[in-house]
Amino acid sequence: QVQLVESGGGAVQVGDSLTLSCVASGEIFSYLPLAWFRQVPGNEREFVARITIGGVKTYADSVKGRFTVSRDNAKNTAWLHMNGLKFEDAGVYFCNTWEPIDTYWGRGTQVTVSS
Repeated sequence: QVQLVESGGGAVQVGDSLTLSCVASGEIFSYLPLAWFRQVPGNEREFVARITIGGVKTYADSVKGRFTVSRDNAKNTAWLHMNGLKFEDAGVYFCNTWEPIDTYWGRGTQVTVSS
């Protein structure tokens, strides 16, 4: 069983930066791929970024060049560094990981973007 806890969300203005954190427990962190998703009410959860066990990073086109995903296995933590935030980046951000037979989600952290 893996537990994921996100933090770092908040209310920011367009153009601001924000860093989200995801702390994992219940499994050896270095064995876990990590991904970030976001969701706004009425919409499906949307992929944002992913970092594999080996550190390979993948991003949604909408965030490329602005967001950076990273991890520190010694701290059991992954981060999503968000720069140049836009209105459309607002939503609840979820941390996600998976094993062969299970998928795990955190409870999410809210990001609000205003002018």
